[in-house]
Amino acid sequence: MSTKFFSALSIILAVCACCPKTGKPVYLDPSKPLEERVEDALSRMTMEEKLAMTHAQSKFSSAGVPRLGIPELWHTDGPHGIRPEVLWDEWDQAGWTNDSCTAFPALVNLAATWDRDLSLLYGNCIGEEARYREKDILLGPGINMGRTPLNGRTFEYMGEDPYLAGQLVVPYVKGVQTNGVAACVKHYAVNNQEVRRTATSSNLDDRTLYEIYLPAFKAAVVEGGAWAIMGSYNLYNNQFNCHNKRLLCDILKGEWGFDGVVISDWGGCRDDDEAVTNGLDIEMGTWTNGLRGAASDSYSNYHLANPYLERLRDGRATQEVLDDKARRILRTVFRTSMSPEQHFGSFNSPEHYAAARKIAAQGIVLLKNDGALPLNVPDGGKILVVGENAYKMMVVGGGSSNLKTKYEVIPLDALREAFDGKADVVWERGYVGDVTTDYNKVVTGQDLSESRSADQLMADAVASAADADIVLYIGGLNKSKNQDNEGTDREDIVLPYGQDRLIEALAATGKKMVVVNISGSPVAMPWADKVNAIVQGWYGGSESGHALVDVLTGAVNPSGKLPFTMPLALADGPLKTERQYPGIQEEGKDWWQEYYDEGVFIGYRWYSSKGIPVCYPFGHGLSYTTFDIADARVKRSGNGFKVMATLKNTGSVAGAEVVQLYVSDVEASVERPVKELKGFEKVYLEPGQSRKVEFTLDRQALSFFDAEKHAWVAEPGEFHALLGTSSEDIKADLTFTL
Repeated sequence: MSTKFFSALSIILAVCACCPKTGKPVYLDPSKPLEERVEDALSRMTMEEKLAMTHAQSKFSSAGVPRLGIPELWHTDGPHGIRPEVLWDEWDQAGWTNDSCTAFPALVNLAATWDRDLSLLYGNCIGEEARYREKDILLGPGINMGRTPLNGRTFEYMGEDPYLAGQLVVPYVKGVQTNGVAACVKHYAVNNQEVRRTATSSNLDDRTLYEIYLPAFKAAVVEGGAWAIMGSYNLYNNQFNCHNKRLLCDILKGEWGFDGVVISDWGGCRDDDEAVTNGLDIEMGTWTNGLRGAASDSYSNYHLANPYLERLRDGRATQEVLDDKARRILRTVFRTSMSPEQHFGSFNSPEHYAAARKIAAQGIVLLKNDGALPLNVPDGGKILVVGENAYKMMVVGGGSSNLKTKYEVIPLDALREAFDGKADVVWERGYVGDVTTDYNKVVTGQDLSESRSADQLMADAVASAADADIVLYIGGLNKSKNQDNEGTDREDIVLPYGQDRLIEALAATGKKMVVVNISGSPVAMPWADKVNAIVQGWYGGSESGHALVDVLTGAVNPSGKLPFTMPLALADGPLKTERQYPGIQEEGKDWWQEYYDEGVFIGYRWYSSKGIPVCYPFGHGLSYTTFDIADARVKRSGNGFKVMATLKNTGSVAGAEVVQLYVSDVEASVERPVKELKGFEKVYLEPGQSRKVEFTLDRQALSFFDAEKHAWVAEPGEFHALLGTSSEDIKADLTFTL
């Protein structure tokens, strides 16, 4: 605790009514129930003190009540690591020398693990880092759905399926909050693009909302017990989401019973009256309204500052609504910095780096392998590494997930470490992508300048392949504008910087070739049948290079699965018109209008239902061993069904497989996808070992959302339980009747 807290405490103990047993005011007594503490503190606060807590006082803090010893709340980006300290009113660094964090893998990398235990580990580790840095609210995780592969923030989210995201967000939230840090789940809701993100209304029907875009958020709140939710920049049905009555009051706080705090995205609050009445609790932002510049003392002009105070004084706003906001904020304080348990956290520990390496490696996806992997190079041989992403550091940049890390292992250094004394690892850049090495004054220290032309870079790479034993291409995307980056969307899923041409030229040499695509979102792979192996890597954080090389060398048997579909081309996807994406202007409407005409058919739901071939399907991922699914069966169990099978490792090395359960409704009164993920289990097996897997299907798993009834409906009839290792690789088709 700060010295301010203890000085205030001594005053309080002298003047306040106290608990007769402990001698402390009830709100300061951690042994008292949470709600008693909240009500006691609330009863001691003035109207002005309550109001001061509802808006920012600096870039990343909101006020406490100094008179009562109630500390301010400190927020931090996440969700991949703890943001470096910034100036009071600026995004730029404060210049600290002890705020270099552990960079954990991007959340799409976590999603690719399909591993609930690793999600818990991730949340616990990042929660420990946040608590060590005395942060109360971690701004993450992000769980918006992958409606379009062009979304610049796909790398920050957990894929295209609500069930997968929901299953992984729950342990993440629990892990964070175990450390007395509130997980602030974002961006609520239907926030699926960066282009015109502050000026576009997402317009969709209730069935689509409840089946696709709300389930992961509901899981975070109802199952995970999330203490905070962040509203998104966009509008839903023409009302801004940071004060959207339907989303915040009716659904979040009403249907789901959320008792935590709703925080605006920075600058996401846009209306005085709606900010007061429509469920927002803390307004955060930049300058006056988060979008336009103003004097640095302008926090008093926030919608929930002086304008709110005026409404309270003249009767346009009620004390009852203010008290509800204050209660939620006090709950957050008593759950975090003033919780009954003391939490100290840890920072940059060996355990955190080991966790980051493990999670990154477990999420790497082996898409194709014609025997080129694991790497097997003769003693004294040559590995030619081509591609900027083998060298470029990736932690810095990308928007609010920009980090300053103590170190970052690049793939090239990890390869040279692994093959030291065994093989010659030679690097050719091959192409020039992004030469920037700093973001918000976080600097990598690399020199990415290049004097050679694109043609010369390619010629040099091809020439160097002549005496190579294997060509290892490490390219893909980066975190620059129109790539994987907050604030901009991609323009296509084609690899940038002429990489397709370069890969084709290297493949034409006839050398054994492995392509490693480093990205946070899908890319087209027109050369897939011309190379020997393809690996989908991610932004793996501090230990990214080590994690990648662990998989390439076989030190780790790959077990990652795609959390999204890898299409053949952008045009194959469900978004066909401008009104679907990026939105259109309509007469009489203040904002751009975007219509979710595709309904529930996004990702694999679209491709499978329409019979459109893809490069690699949702859930796909290979291993260095082989597995068999046998003895599959389904039986009635209570009010639901049990689906069972036996998984066996039929290969020669230990490894893990993700058994995936999809459900198909043969005939329904509404159009349903031909399959939907309803269960998965990641199983680790030694060679020859078998294990039974079991899934339970309740009525909810068989239901669709009926908008007219505002209820989930499971219609009687025939269903199929589909067991497999991807959305397209189905090993068992089991029929049952509801």
